[in-house]
Amino acid sequence: MAKDLLLEIGLEEMPAHVVWPSSKQLEERVSAFLEEQNLTFGSIENFSTPRRLGIRVTDIPDRQEDVQEEVKGPAKKIAQDAEGNWSKAAEGFVRGQGLTTDAITFREVNGTEYVYVTKYIHGKDSKDVLTGLDTVIKSMTFPVTMHWGDNSFEYIRPIHWIVALLDDEVIPFTLLDVTTGRETLGHRFLGNTAMLVNPSEYEAKLKEQFVIANAQERQQMIIDQINVLAAEHKWQVNLDADLLEEVTNLVEYPTVFIGDFEERFLSVPEEVLVTSMKEHQRYFEVRNQAGMLLPHFISVRNGNRVKLENVIKGNQKVLTARLEDADFFYEEDKKLSIEECVEKLKNVTFHEKIGSMYEKMQRVGMISQIIGKSVGLTAEELTALKRAAEIYKFDLVTNMVGEFSELQGIMGEKYARLKGESPAVAQAIREHYMPVSAEGDLPESNVGAVLAIADKLDSVFGFFAVGMVPSGSNDPYALRRQTYGIVRIIEAKGWTFPFTAMHGKIVEAINADELNYGIHFDQDQQAVVNFFKGRLRQRLQLQNIRHDLIDAVLDSKQDDLTQIFEAARIFDQHTKDMDFKEAMEALTRVINLAKKKEPETVTQQVDPSLFENDSEQELYQAVKEVQDQFGEQSMAENYQMLADLRPVIERYFNQTMVMAEDEQVRNNRLSQLAQIADIAEALASIDKIITK
Repeated sequence: MAKDLLLEIGLEEMPAHVVWPSSKQLEERVSAFLEEQNLTFGSIENFSTPRRLGIRVTDIPDRQEDVQEEVKGPAKKIAQDAEGNWSKAAEGFVRGQGLTTDAITFREVNGTEYVYVTKYIHGKDSKDVLTGLDTVIKSMTFPVTMHWGDNSFEYIRPIHWIVALLDDEVIPFTLLDVTTGRETLGHRFLGNTAMLVNPSEYEAKLKEQFVIANAQERQQMIIDQINVLAAEHKWQVNLDADLLEEVTNLVEYPTVFIGDFEERFLSVPEEVLVTSMKEHQRYFEVRNQAGMLLPHFISVRNGNRVKLENVIKGNQKVLTARLEDADFFYEEDKKLSIEECVEKLKNVTFHEKIGSMYEKMQRVGMISQIIGKSVGLTAEELTALKRAAEIYKFDLVTNMVGEFSELQGIMGEKYARLKGESPAVAQAIREHYMPVSAEGDLPESNVGAVLAIADKLDSVFGFFAVGMVPSGSNDPYALRRQTYGIVRIIEAKGWTFPFTAMHGKIVEAINADELNYGIHFDQDQQAVVNFFKGRLRQRLQLQNIRHDLIDAVLDSKQDDLTQIFEAARIFDQHTKDMDFKEAMEALTRVINLAKKKEPETVTQQVDPSLFENDSEQELYQAVKEVQDQFGEQSMAENYQMLADLRPVIERYFNQTMVMAEDEQVRNNRLSQLAQIADIAEALASIDKIITK
């Protein structure tokens, strides 16, 4: 008869961001455990609150299925002597399988006879197998762990109870000093112990003790309560997904309430108010139908509505204190001049091995002009870029950013506008941090995009110059994320960005005045180039480009990041062409033969007077046509011209012996193929493309 399983791990309160990933991990590990143990099941669902991780599995059989297994042993010539007597090797083999030599049969494999036995494994009772769930619990991994008492065992938080039921039976095992049972704990303040008879009553029993174990149900309760309040007051409430998830995982029994703050605080920049409420207090901001911020907030209590007014007063008091600070900081910051703040940056260390924040700004000013001119910014944009680079970090020494670090860049834009800076400069100050996460928003303005690239490039070049290169998972200065951000910005803007040439110009400019710039950049490009290629690979993989196509474009002679992206997409689009395989194979054959030329004896020049058949002349003319148009066409047109060489190349190989005995003829033919290889490698290393 099928039975249901319930496993609940009771813990001290976990950090909110750990709850859902841990719940999903438990589900996956239990599912894998059951499959490994040959226990079938129907459905599996997870439960989670800040104090518990639970799993319920339906339709587990009473016992494992019996298994019949064919086991291979030693070769027959080892297992038996000439008289047919069993050797010690054969006897040891069957003994290890719990059988006798009577069970031995022989089977031929690849011309050799081997010993085989059929092993029958009788399934164990499910209850006995499930005592191994302690290994599942112990195998869980977390971003941070702790140990408690005298235990060396570490976990996300101390374990206080474990419920393990198979229908109405307790699955017996002990983990540390905690023995499994059928008792679960309710809400820390409102609930009591709940005795579970079987898994089916898990949610209902916990609800009686003020715990909503189903995370989706708990979240929906929060959404529904907020929507009721919003409709009642005709408000707009942004149900930010990250904040909603966090709040859901901070409470076991959610009750939504409204709080207020004084209208005078609305004179403080909106971003400060929202940050104070959202990031620091986990409140939802409230807006009117026009989208204007109102002096109210919505929060969620972990409990019922009893004495809710006291909770509201307490939350209002805490928020008011924060807003008082913010208002004071804002008024004090308005007294500062931008020049005064920039001067203070001379005493702010960017990194002890790289220099001050002021020196970084000087370098970024130089780098941004090189990039700005290269990508074609207008004279007006270059002027705005120059000013933005001179001041873009000034808000780091303001009181507001000192208290609310999340607002760096945002307050820079606000204060820059207050001090009379142009909108383009102010916007670039905010945008230079973007993207703030791997897939975060990108700068919209050209000035902001160039400043963001320059700031990130300076960080990457600087840390590489002092030998602080990311390795493995170690990347304390987020250089991978910053480089990935550069790649995304360039991709979005579609700018011409020849990386090697750009690196050379930047290194030369910085090293020419390293006394003022504070550091000597490393002239060895290869490590940085490889690092950038790693981020390009990451970006292309996310776009589901085939791995061999990624290898091909990254290994090409193409140095322009935008062109590399374009080449990858073009090859990906053409993989389903009827002649793609044949075209790539023809070009690969050309490339492989071209590698046989000896550089000291073979030039790239082709002498038509050495041609011995019409196919050579035909290929020569076709290649010349491609060369003449290659620099004037789009990447897609260049690909098509190259692919269209296939029939000409095939006729050439059918009629021409490339490796001719005559050295002049041979070298001339290799030079012809080398020209095609060079054209192809401007797009991709085609020989890396898999065509099978």
